[in-house]
Amino acid sequence: MSTTVSQFEIDATGTHYSELNRRIRDAVECGASEILLKNVFGQRYIGTNLHGAASPDNLRRLRIHIYGTPGNDLGAFLDGPTIIVHGNAMDGTGNTMSKGRIVIHGRAGDITGLSARGGEIFVRDGVGYRTGVHMKEYSDLRPVIVVGTSSQDFLGEYMAGGVIILLGLNTAPGKKHTCRHVCSGMHG
Repeated sequence: MSTTVSQFEIDATGTHYSELNRRIRDAVECGASEILLKNVFGQRYIGTNLHGAASPDNLRRLRIHIYGTPGNDLGAFLDGPTIIVHGNAMDGTGNTMSKGRIVIHGRAGDITGLSARGGEIFVRDGVGYRTGVHMKEYSDLRPVIVVGTSSQDFLGEYMAGGVIILLGLNTAPGKKHTCRHVCSGMHG
């Protein structure tokens, strides 16, 4: 782990996800405001264990840049930080998040935003099946998912609050989104 003032760089090459997440938490506890994760290759739960590692204000200022492909449950239970992925993300991105922002400069897998209660998820390319499933507003928190292209089936299934926007970028003129069963079971 190398540092410059409040920026930490962590090489994730060959690192087990639990060790990587311990290093991230250690960096936050040492006052990091920006963490660069290099060579990420399927490590799960990145950004999940940060609650209590710093004050809420410091967590809101924290930016984690991921270079590579993070594994399942990226930013699960996220409560403030911004996570920026320079690539694709796997399934469960933003699972049950309440605050913060996740930006994917690529594609995200299935169940993106599962049970989110707040926060924002921006995906440049498409998302997999069941994005936004069980998403709902809580108190003054409203989850938002914005997708640059389109989604697989069951977008917003059982959704009880929040906002999902499919921009349809790169969709040929006159073509429609192809996802089926949009907002099935939606209530609230």
